[in-house]
Amino acid sequence: MVPNGDRKEKDAPRNTLNLELVLDAHARIGESPTWSPTERALYWIDVKGPELFRYHPATGESRSWKVTSDLGAFALMEGNAALVALRHGIHRLDLKSGALDLLAPPPFDPRLFRFNEGVCDTSGRFWVGVMFDPAQGSPPEQRAALHSFTSAGGLERHADVAALHNGMAWSADGMRLYLAHSYERAIYAYAFDPKSGALGGRELFARTPAGIGIPDGAAVDAEEYYWCAVHDGGRLNRYAPDGTLDSEICLPVSKPTMCAFAGDDLDILYVTSASDGLSEQQRRVESYAGALFRLFPGVRGIPRPYIAR
Repeated sequence: MVPNGDRKEKDAPRNTLNLELVLDAHARIGESPTWSPTERALYWIDVKGPELFRYHPATGESRSWKVTSDLGAFALMEGNAALVALRHGIHRLDLKSGALDLLAPPPFDPRLFRFNEGVCDTSGRFWVGVMFDPAQGSPPEQRAALHSFTSAGGLERHADVAALHNGMAWSADGMRLYLAHSYERAIYAYAFDPKSGALGGRELFARTPAGIGIPDGAAVDAEEYYWCAVHDGGRLNRYAPDGTLDSEICLPVSKPTMCAFAGDDLDILYVTSASDGLSEQQRRVESYAGALFRLFPGVRGIPRPYIAR
């Protein structure tokens, strides 16, 4: 693979693709848009709300569930429930009653870390990363491990460690896992065994240039191109399968967090964003920081597993 770390910004075409405001949510850290085709609904979270949301595009109806600590990632579960990765552990959230049941304690010190970014593979394993996010003070930066979770096996530790995991997405055949180490501005590609869940060799796929933001959440389209939200960069980057920067989509917010294909034909791209950390002056300029957006990218996505087993 050819990393794109030296590629100039001006080399990639830029556009806005008729970006639409969906919800002026004012989320602190909007994240993890996830399309449920059976419900024709988009789920997403506000990490610091902390809250899980469900939005029905056809009706505009929205519902939310408050949780008890930072909500870093989630997946849906059978039986009208969600698997939620909270700072204080992996829980089952009953979507009818709102009750939380602890399934696994956090595999890290929650005073220093929280879960961040989580997606399911084709076998229903829930892969979840971490973020060094101290609850108090400013201790030296530390790293923690990537984990996967199943109801039968609980949490399993994997060799990849980072201070901030992001950008998880799989190729259409499920045999390549993309994973960003955001603070390193690096996006890696792992060989992946969908049956066993084993990580193979890792290669550098792409790198965001210094001063242009860091790679955040991502999605893969039907042409096997990788779409990545550039946090603090105000854009979505689309990368070719060899890691070359193909195009950029400019956004009206500086902190986009993740994108996801949605709709009956997976031809709509939803984008979450954050307002956390902005100054009062920045908030006045970025009046839609923390909003949910959508656009029509002209390419379809691939179906994304979203049910944790």
